Amino acid sequence: MLKPGDRAPAFALADQHGNTVRLGDHEGATVALFFYPKADTPGCTTQACGLRDAVPDLGDTVVLGISPDLPAKQATFAEKFELGYPLLSDPDHEVAEKYGAWGEKRMYGRTYEGIIRSAFVIDEKGTVAEAWYKISPKDTAAKVRQALDGS
Repeated sequence: MLKPGDRAPAFALADQHGNTVRLGDHEGATVALFFYPKADTPGCTTQACGLRDAVPDLGDTVVLGISPDLPAKQATFAEKFELGYPLLSDPDHEVAEKYGAWGEKRMYGRTYEGIIRSAFVIDEKGTVAEAWYKISPKDTAAKVRQALDGS
């Protein structure tokens, strides 16, 4: 698991339009990065829309979402909810693993591997400023705002 002060792992992933997005593309900017299990499911929609609604309060912060969904599914999700920021496809969960956002989960008595809902604020130098694992979909935008406000 990453913690504040750690270097944010680099990545290059396809967004919902098939364009490659790299963390390094945003050097010099603050990035709010979140991992979510599956596009267009209730919790993920709450999380993604919460961040969409928070964008005006985040200044120049770049918002990026990552899930194992393929770009076509990400595009449908982004369009349906007018998200307005890149959703990145990590089908092999390589980036999720680097961020500690992939691991064992339990639901309805079943154990399986999957995305651990997580969020990060990455500063202008590429350092993790804040990291939240097992974050509530409802809390993501508020926690990001608080971190950016220094509260």
